Amino acid sequence: MDKKALLKLDNGIEVELPILSGTAGPGVLSVKDLYKTTGLFTYDPGFVSTASCSSSITFIDGNEGILKYRGFDVNHLAENYDFTSVIHLLLYGTLPTPEQHKEFLLKTHKVSEQVVNVIKAFPNSAHPMSILIACFASLAASYHEQYGNNVNSQDLNFGISAILQVPVIVAMIYRHINDQEFINADSESSYSGKFLKMMFNSSEKIHLFTKALDKIFTLHADHEQNASTASVRLSGSAGSNLFASLAAGVTALWGPAHGGANEAVINMLKELEQSGNVDQFVIKAKDDKDPFKLMGFGHRVYKNYDPRARILKDTCHEILGKSAQNNKLLEIAVKLEEIALKDEYFIERKLYPNVDFYSGIIMTAMGIPSRMFTPIFALARTTGWVAQWYEMVRDKETKIYRPRQLYTGE
Repeated sequence: MDKKALLKLDNGIEVELPILSGTAGPGVLSVKDLYKTTGLFTYDPGFVSTASCSSSITFIDGNEGILKYRGFDVNHLAENYDFTSVIHLLLYGTLPTPEQHKEFLLKTHKVSEQVVNVIKAFPNSAHPMSILIACFASLAASYHEQYGNNVNSQDLNFGISAILQVPVIVAMIYRHINDQEFINADSESSYSGKFLKMMFNSSEKIHLFTKALDKIFTLHADHEQNASTASVRLSGSAGSNLFASLAAGVTALWGPAHGGANEAVINMLKELEQSGNVDQFVIKAKDDKDPFKLMGFGHRVYKNYDPRARILKDTCHEILGKSAQNNKLLEIAVKLEEIALKDEYFIERKLYPNVDFYSGIIMTAMGIPSRMFTPIFALARTTGWVAQWYEMVRDKETKIYRPRQLYTGE
């Protein structure tokens, strides 16, 4: 029997609101008919208490520190499967058979000359995210006739094309901003191996860092209805094609409060390096009156340890052991981690190092510059965006997003 909540208004009107239950997590109070019934909207800045859709892709329990893709614990996936398997899981709902896995690895997709020209048109000093946005916008134009607003929701070729092209594009962006020639993909390598080859053309880096990068990709592949995913769904709800919607996702991800957080971590570590006094900055972070904040600590959703950080913490120290770099930033990061994990102030407030903290350190140890962190995040998250876009297209309850407002003007 469906549960309902009784809402009593001051004017004497009583409204019964259905309580909907999912397969896990808190139920939701359905207010979709509230305005029609009462003439009232709900007010929820930041949508912190609003479920905008139903989804079967990702489940998060922030209090317990749980993250699952299609019912599989993300730590189990990161430890036991490569990113190609995770792509298949998010798109199709099942892990691939050996034949399906091999078939996907052999897929290649060269980007068009049009996209290459878009990349080359930007100055070397441009932020890579601005170039990535332009590339997706260019692809939206190229694919609009073939895959317009009425794309067959069962045809995943469009989405697979995006997932295969984005590592090529991001690698090209890296090579361009470093004034280097582009490198073709190696069809025999893993997804992460291909990307590292196109980035660095180094067999040593592929050997050392493929598994670590696989874990970073897996742990960043999807994260429920975050700002960038909501942006993809919002754009898609208006009938925009996938690449146009992906451009919206990249735009949202660029923000330092979202995908730019790991870049902000490295910028903070550089600031600490210049000061030469980590302890003093920890004191500043604990002072509520001081605007300084430690980047990469705590998480809006997780009120426990970020489950993704557990895997990357171990990976981080493993990579630091392999890295030949004598990097002062990495030394500061390790010291900061030690302080935060022991200090009662951080423990009581559950301000543990999060996934952005460790991923930034790992990529720094790999020799990846900080301004490439967010594009690599976008590379991983493209799979989640694609899965979410297709789910939205298939959902019969999807309507064009139209939030309302509390008007306070003249």
